[in-house]
Amino acid sequence: MKVRWHIFLFLFGFAILSYLQRTSLGVAAQNIMPDLHLSRMQIGWLNAAFATCYALAQLPGGVLGQKYGARLTYIFVGIVGIIATIATPLAPVLLTGTALFLALLAAQGLLGLSQGPVFPMTAAVAQTWFPQRQWAVTNGLFSLGMNIGGAVTAPLIVVLTGIFGWQGALLSIALPATLLTVAWAWYGRDTPKLHWKVQPAELADLEASDLEKPAPMTLVRMKAILGQRDVQLLAFSYMCFNYVFYLIGTWSFLYLVQARDFRGLESGFAGMLPWIGAGIGAGLGGYLSDGLALRIGYRWGYRIVPLVTLPLAGLLLLVTIGVSAPYAAVLALMATFFMVEINEGAYWAATMRVARADTGAATGVLNTGGNMGGIISAPIIGALSGAGDWNTTFIIGTVFAFVAAACWLLADPDRRVK
Repeated sequence: MKVRWHIFLFLFGFAILSYLQRTSLGVAAQNIMPDLHLSRMQIGWLNAAFATCYALAQLPGGVLGQKYGARLTYIFVGIVGIIATIATPLAPVLLTGTALFLALLAAQGLLGLSQGPVFPMTAAVAQTWFPQRQWAVTNGLFSLGMNIGGAVTAPLIVVLTGIFGWQGALLSIALPATLLTVAWAWYGRDTPKLHWKVQPAELADLEASDLEKPAPMTLVRMKAILGQRDVQLLAFSYMCFNYVFYLIGTWSFLYLVQARDFRGLESGFAGMLPWIGAGIGAGLGGYLSDGLALRIGYRWGYRIVPLVTLPLAGLLLLVTIGVSAPYAAVLALMATFFMVEINEGAYWAATMRVARADTGAATGVLNTGGNMGGIISAPIIGALSGAGDWNTTFIIGTVFAFVAAACWLLADPDRRVK
């Protein structure tokens, strides 16, 4: 196996753990709320704290990661993420009332800050370690890792909560994160030329791809990235896309428990199924987008999958609230998440193609826009679900899905940041 795929596996692991860390709160919420006397709206604000800090950390994370390299960036991600993960279950041991809620907000915000650089840097690593013909595939597979993390969270946290309580369940996540961070510090390197195991044939493959090398970031370059039309369009589209992503990824477990009456371990496995659909979609989407780009060109090759699947995702949200059988709703959510996540490779590869050497910064802009969708969704869904109005929540998601698709008619991956 080429070394670049070893590097990929480490980042794949970080993607899995990042989603295990971030989605565990939503699964544990059914136990946290009565234990700590928190309302559903307060859980919404905890999710918003994560989403806000995560969004704010995207651009700085991409720029600083581009400056300091993937090795140091992921060491930072691992260490700070472990601290934040431990802080959430330990805070109730020391604090109560308002002080406890503020500590939980701070812990979720710190977790968001720690994970801000994760996905801009996966794109930057793909740009550095992989030829352009594999950009959509690698980003799609990174998203597959993310969705595996989301898939295993529900049953894992339900089982661990039954054994250790919700605090022990959340604490247990810190162990694999620690092991992965230590292993990455030993093996990870910023570029193929710096890694002792990379062979000349692998370097030649990358050099033949004529990849642009990252240059020092300046205010002029940053202004050009922020002002580039296609970066803006893709970021806005990704914001709309992520309303749907956060609706399913963060809130579907509570929807299945409260609106569809799933209980116990059955709720954990029902909550896992949408993430399985998402993982399959993310893995498949990268191959589809790369294959289409090589056959018909990058402009339409990257556009076709989002133009077809995002409207389908919106319609499937309406199916979810329209069916009466609980498992039919689960399957509709699974199909919706599949149609959503099949687009990850196209979004990230299109932004990489526009930005080239500035991939870290540009994908930071992309994911800042994307996570604005999470910020917007948290109070909306928290308020509507608290009132029992899941139907309006899903209808709003349908509108966002159609708007996200429409933006792809205007975005052109063949234009470049100048």
